[in-house]
Parts: sequence; C-alpha cells; structure tokens
Amino acid sequence: MGIAVILAFAVLFTWGVPVVYAVLIPSIAYVLLEDLPVTLLASRVVYALDSFPLVAVPLFIFVGHLMNLAGITDRIFHFASVIASRLHGGLAQVNIVASLIFSGISGAALADVAGLGRVEIKAMRERGFDVPFSAAVTASSSLVGPIFPPSIPLIVYGSVTSVSIIQLLLAGILPGILCTVALMIAAAIVAWQRRYPRADRWPTLREVNGALWPAMPALIAPVLLVAGMLVGIFTPTEAAAIAAIYVLFIGFFVYREMTVAHVLESALLTARNTSSILVIVAAAAMFGWILAIEEIPQAFGAAIAGLSDDRLVLLLLVNVIFFIAGMFLDSTTATLLVVPIIAPPVVAAGVDPVHLGLIVVFNLMIGLLTPPMGLALFLICDIAQISMRELLRALIPFYFPLISTLAIITFWEWFVLAIPNLIR
Repeated sequence: MGIAVILAFAVLFTWGVPVVYAVLIPSIAYVLLEDLPVTLLASRVVYALDSFPLVAVPLFIFVGHLMNLAGITDRIFHFASVIASRLHGGLAQVNIVASLIFSGISGAALADVAGLGRVEIKAMRERGFDVPFSAAVTASSSLVGPIFPPSIPLIVYGSVTSVSIIQLLLAGILPGILCTVALMIAAAIVAWQRRYPRADRWPTLREVNGALWPAMPALIAPVLLVAGMLVGIFTPTEAAAIAAIYVLFIGFFVYREMTVAHVLESALLTARNTSSILVIVAAAAMFGWILAIEEIPQAFGAAIAGLSDDRLVLLLLVNVIFFIAGMFLDSTTATLLVVPIIAPPVVAAGVDPVHLGLIVVFNLMIGLLTPPMGLALFLICDIAQISMRELLRALIPFYFPLISTLAIITFWEWFVLAIPNLIR
C-alpha cells in the first residue's frame, strides 16, 4: 500500500494536479481503504502544524512584505548602488550585494525576487543592460536568501528533521557569502565581455556616509539577529518576532514612511503566502505518516546503505536526488516529502546532519532556477516581461558559480561547519 500511495502521488502530480491535492487524495484513500478512523486525518494535520519553529515562517514573510511596502528596500538598494556600482558590471553587482543585504532580514528567495526584482530590473534597463541579463542576475542572486540567515527553508528543514535550527542558520553564513562572491565574479566577467556600463568613479567618503546612515537601521538588523541567536538571547522563532517588531519600529519611527495601511496589506499578503505553505506542510505530514506506517523510509534506507557506505558517494547521491526533486517540487514540499526518507540513513552513515541540511537546501534552491517547475523562473519572467527561453539562455553563466558553490559545500564539510562548531 505504501508503494501504491507513492505511485498515486506521482501519477496525479504528472497529470498536473496541484501538489497539495496530489498528496492528500492518496492519503485520504489510504485511510479509507485501510479502515482507519477518519479522525486521524484531522489529528495528523493538527499535530503537523502544532510546531513552534514553524511560527517563524509567517513572521519572516511578514517582515519581507513590510520592507517592500515601507521603503526599506529602496534604501538598501541605494546603499548597495553607492558602494558597488564602480565594480565591473555596475548595477549587476549592486543587484547581487542588495540581495545579500535583503536576505539578512527576509530569509526567502521569492521574497527577494518580488521585493527587489522590479526595482533592480528597471534600474538596469535604464542604464543600458539587456533585460534578460538583468533578470538572470536578479534570479540567481535571490538564491542567497534561503542560505544566509535567517532562512525559511532551513527553518522548515530543522523542524522536519529535529536538527538544531540555530546550527543550520549559522552554517549558512559562509556558504551564503561564498555564493555572493562567486556570482559577483561571474557577473563581472560577463559585463566585461559585453562592455556593460559601470560608475565613472569610486564613491567619496561623503557619498558612502550619505547612503550608509539612511540604510543603517536596515543593515544592522541581520547582525543583531545572528548575534542574538549566537549568544543564546533568543531562539530563531523569537528572532523572527523580534525582526518583525524591529522593522515596524524603524518603519514608523525612524523612516516614518510606514502606515497602518502598509501593515494591513502586509498582513493580508502574509496570510495568503503562509497558508499556501502550511497547507502543504499539513498534507505532507499525513503523507509522511503513511509512509512511516508502511516502513518505506526503512526500506529506502536499507537500499541506500546497500549501495555504499562511503560518505562521499552518499553525498553525491543526495545531490542527484535533491537536484532532481528541486526541478519538479517546490522546496517546502520536497523537504517535507523527501527529506524524512533520505536523511535518516545518510546521517546514520556518518554524515553530519547540519552539513546535510545545507546540501539539501542549496540543491532545492537551484531547483528554483531549473525547468520545468522553477518558481523563480516564472516570477522573474513575469516581472521582466521576457520569455522563458531568453531567461534560461541568460542564466547559463550563473549556473557555474552556483554549481561550484554546491560542490564546495558538498566536499568541504569543515567550511560549512566552521561557525556552528564555535558554539557546539
């Protein structure tokens, strides 16, 4: 019956049935056919959503929307423009740096695309950059958000696997910075080849200060959040609440551009975004419970263990599995459905669970930029008003730094665990 449930999900998903229904329909059919109490459906859903770490998800989504509506995003972009526009690539480098700064508060790739994408692509178009190239830079740099803390995908991963969320978030700092640098190098090479414009001179100290101080309240937020978690003042979930309060404070009393209407609109958008995530969490919990009853994870674990006991081989296998999963499933669904099956045997073979978490999440983030189901691709195409073919062609130079970063994350465990090991 477990295999039948998996096959039914695969068939429904292939037919284009929305993923939540593709998960729920086989699960409900299993309960009915096995003559189990129907109340199990409700109890498993409630159990899945009764999770303290998951509270951070709507809070960080709320923070991202507040930043977009209250002018905080514009100040971040202006500061990045002042310090980075002289580099080869000009506004392309500004785009990448702004994504790193923005990710330190929002924690989500699609929030980065939606928040900064329109501003960045419009600015680059006006300065003479090709629209597909501008869209490719925006899409690839958005992947920094789910790696650099705070990260919604890492929080979801930690809640599913019971791995320390603080350790996961700290582990994302160096890979996030590495990915940013790699993307900047790729953008500089392409910009140099195509002779894209850049600023005529480096900014003066007065210009840097003039852009820094208005952006300072937003810039110090990631530092406060990471430092607070590092010294144990608050948990990642509490950090999300503090981030929301902090953004409300600077929006109302520092920048004085936030209004009650902004807060209400952000709350409404957050409710919509959160519900689409949590309904998948609830459905996937039922699906995972059924697979556990049927001992599918144990059977799969035995199969993996039979393939090899070499850690490197297992990590390469994990990369292949989650790279393919990311091509078809969004990160939340893939984390909830695939991670409970793959993670236990891989960790039992000696792979550090935090290291594994970064590998899984980065693979799924690359999936946002791979057809046929890459959500960032569709969002960017809509914002930039270009075809999928144009975007994918422009993305080719940026796949190399992303794959290179993934390789370093995979093979150099010490690099990922350097900061988490400081507090273990």
